[in-house]
Amino acid sequence: MSGEGEARRPTEFERGAGPAFLLPLQATMAPVRKVLISDSLDPACARILQAAGIGVLEKAGLAKEQLLAEIRDCDGLIVRSATKVTADIINAAEKLQVIGRAGTGVDNVDVDAATRKGVLVMNTPTGNSLSAAELTCGMILSLARQIPQAAASMKEGKWDRKKFMGMELQGKTLGILGLGRIGREVAIRMQSFGMKTIGYDPIITPEESATFGVQQLSLEQIWPLCDYITVHTPLLPSTTGLLNDTTFAQCRRGVQVINCARGGIIDEAALLRALQSGQCGGAALDVFTEEPPKDKALVNHPNVISCPHLGASTKEAQNRCGKEIAEQIVDLAQGRALVGAVNGQALISAYTPHSKPWIALARALGTVLRALTQQVKGGVQVVTHGPTLQKAGSYLTPAVAMGLLKETVQKDVNLVNGLLLAQEAGLKITTTHSDKGTEEGLLQIAAQGSPCGVVGSVQGSMQVLHELNGAVFKQLVPLTGVLLFYRSKASNASLLPTITGLLGKARVELLSYHHSSAVAGEEWSVLGLSSALPSLQELKQHVSEVAQVTL
Repeated sequence: MSGEGEARRPTEFERGAGPAFLLPLQATMAPVRKVLISDSLDPACARILQAAGIGVLEKAGLAKEQLLAEIRDCDGLIVRSATKVTADIINAAEKLQVIGRAGTGVDNVDVDAATRKGVLVMNTPTGNSLSAAELTCGMILSLARQIPQAAASMKEGKWDRKKFMGMELQGKTLGILGLGRIGREVAIRMQSFGMKTIGYDPIITPEESATFGVQQLSLEQIWPLCDYITVHTPLLPSTTGLLNDTTFAQCRRGVQVINCARGGIIDEAALLRALQSGQCGGAALDVFTEEPPKDKALVNHPNVISCPHLGASTKEAQNRCGKEIAEQIVDLAQGRALVGAVNGQALISAYTPHSKPWIALARALGTVLRALTQQVKGGVQVVTHGPTLQKAGSYLTPAVAMGLLKETVQKDVNLVNGLLLAQEAGLKITTTHSDKGTEEGLLQIAAQGSPCGVVGSVQGSMQVLHELNGAVFKQLVPLTGVLLFYRSKASNASLLPTITGLLGKARVELLSYHHSSAVAGEEWSVLGLSSALPSLQELKQHVSEVAQVTL
């Protein structure tokens, strides 16, 4: 990932984040009514939010204590890179629903803490790409011809042509580590100078990188071949110190390195040693491990060109990022599709016309299963049936977790944190798929080690129940409103009048009635009620099993 323009990726090197979608806001998250903008952004950001009826509070440069105070009653937070959104801040923000990063890198946001709380984190994966790529190209040119040093010398009144002997880029080899949006744009631009571009990325295939002129090699092959190396990866444990004493030793003597991505990808102490020994001939740095850097040894080295993190500092990039993050939050608030979701991968398909009712079904079936088992422990098996649900497990499983955890955990459960909270509650939810089944699809959920299981589907836009613990409903049961489930002896003609009498006593109306086929001499009945019964105690005297849910 480049310093400001690459999209977060879950593996070593960054790739663009794909589109993500949310369930209707009211179903999973509270409305977004007020947003705090805590870093300096293009005025278009606030204008777009306000035009959509969202309140905006603009306060840049807040100290942590001030930010903690201001964020408490805000539903959204928009930052660039200056604000550090720590777990303390996220947990203090009682109403927070979404964190928007106007840029790409989200290492200034505690994504794990946000996920745990069910807060969506978004970025703008494309807004900074060209600006960061152009800065990288400028850095390469500046290294080749020592332009900043020559300019500084002129300002000192000197005319030293011999001191600033440069080199041509024609025929030189550029190694690009990370071939996402920025790495790709850098390659295309530097090829126009006649440079040979080689690179490495574990996600982009060699066939794909060949389409934009980059030959992929292993890192071990890359090091000794390069005249220049530029990094465009996220800062992850696997990329921290990617260029270090060991890898510098494998490089061609005098190699020149560029980092416009994230401080820490190049080991700064190792870089200084390589510069001092001549193993590294020059470095161009836009980012540092500590910003601003207190140790000036690298900045002051004569063969180092440095900038104060300018990768996204163009009018065009700032305008794009400010507009994009505002539009994404407006889309979220209005329940439309959005791009740039960093966490909550279940949201990828969650607002498509096909997926939306299935997610509601998964949550409803999870709620029913929890009610019937009182407390689900251990494993839960989710099985999708039919070709239309072949890839649905990734977004249905978190929805099942929402239902299973409903009213059982203190934290609000949504599609962002459902799986994480399920794991913490000791639930292991596994998902499999079977192509067998109706073309429309079926969803089956079962508690492992228990006879309890439910099967449902979507009919039109209605979620319906097909089976309950092996008992089949010939008339499918709509999963909506208040439902009373009970198991009793089959063909007990006197039971229903008794039940309706109890309902009347509680002033609860019977809205619908369904019963299943008999299994081992017993059947399930499902009653739709006008409101929930305050107590099931009296009803338990007449049935083998009873549960009540509100969907």
